Amino acid sequence: MKTYWYEAFLGVRYLRASRRRGFVSLIAGIAIVGLALGVAVLIVVLSVMNGFEEVLRTRILSLTAHATISGVEGSLANWRADLKKLQNFPGIIAAAPYIEEQGLMTHADKSSGVLLRGVEAESEARVVDLSPHLLSGRLSDLSPGSYRVILGKALADELAVKVGDRVVLIVALGDVTPLGVIPRMRAFEVAGLLSVGMYEYDRRIAIVAMQDAGKLLRMGDEVTGIRLNLADMYAAPRLSHTAAMAIGGGVQVQDWTNEHVNFFRSIAITKRILFVILSLMVAVAAFNIVSTMVMVVKEKRRDIAILRTFGSSPASILSVFIVQGSLIGVLGIAVGVGFGVALAVNLQDLVHGLEAIVGFKFLDARVYFMSDLPAHVRAADVIRICGFAFILACLSTVYPAVRAARLLPAESLRND
Repeated sequence: MKTYWYEAFLGVRYLRASRRRGFVSLIAGIAIVGLALGVAVLIVVLSVMNGFEEVLRTRILSLTAHATISGVEGSLANWRADLKKLQNFPGIIAAAPYIEEQGLMTHADKSSGVLLRGVEAESEARVVDLSPHLLSGRLSDLSPGSYRVILGKALADELAVKVGDRVVLIVALGDVTPLGVIPRMRAFEVAGLLSVGMYEYDRRIAIVAMQDAGKLLRMGDEVTGIRLNLADMYAAPRLSHTAAMAIGGGVQVQDWTNEHVNFFRSIAITKRILFVILSLMVAVAAFNIVSTMVMVVKEKRRDIAILRTFGSSPASILSVFIVQGSLIGVLGIAVGVGFGVALAVNLQDLVHGLEAIVGFKFLDARVYFMSDLPAHVRAADVIRICGFAFILACLSTVYPAVRAARLLPAESLRND
């Protein structure tokens, strides 16, 4: 004999509005909307944090190698032999020497601190591909002896220079003269502009030919270190230390995970804190189901009494109202997921449109390291949010459902 699950039928039926139950259905609709908004906000916020982390990692790695091996005293003397070993080391795609030093750059009456980086154009291109970020010029323009420089876009704006202008680069190392110590300086021609999208780099970076940097700093045939491009960037901590030991040790090793560890750690902590805080919003919305279900139970006292008289067990009555409360939760979660995912996917366009309307930039690159608001929806986050919200919705139905199951038919009919 086929069994008809009437508990589910009644649970769905009680959700539908009627003339008598208009107010109760309104309360149920408000509970659904509240839960949907809570779920949507949580999805959007976590998606923004995911997007921020991914864009930050991508932009950092677009200018920073996966790992660097540098000299303990600030320079590597026998770097050519080490470079050859590293290029043939398993797991390393490419290696490139570099020179790096802090300096001061001036143009007319303007000046700014810079991070001077000397590179070999051909080998550097195999480690880090800068071509997508070059607004003008090419890395190959930095030929030895040309004394040309590629500047970050924000740095060029600060110095009010453009391609073809000449700037003066000053380093702290000085020359002793009868008049005292004079800082070393050299004029460079601006050969190109670079925009990574991170203010920290665009405001400081100045890239020159490695030989030109070596002459300015009088490093002879030494370099600051060697930059590595790895086949698996997540293996950087292990692989970089193994490679350093293979060339004899006695060097400093740094990889992208510890060079910017504070950025990624703060993002992870912030994401956890926001999940906890915004989960309270979802919890409040889910617990609104309690008031809705209590009102439904109060209104359906007569129906419950009749069902009990016809032989329905307390467990069946319990199931009816658990089904109804769960359906409210499922509807709210479904609407929230749809709205939240749609908002997260189109968030960047919406923010740009709003900025154009109000004429105000919401994200200052000097503070947030980027001027866009990226968002990336992860299935794991959506599943976790849905599971959390559904559990709360189901828990919210327990008290009203138990109350309905305990109603006595005689008392309900007598009071009705």
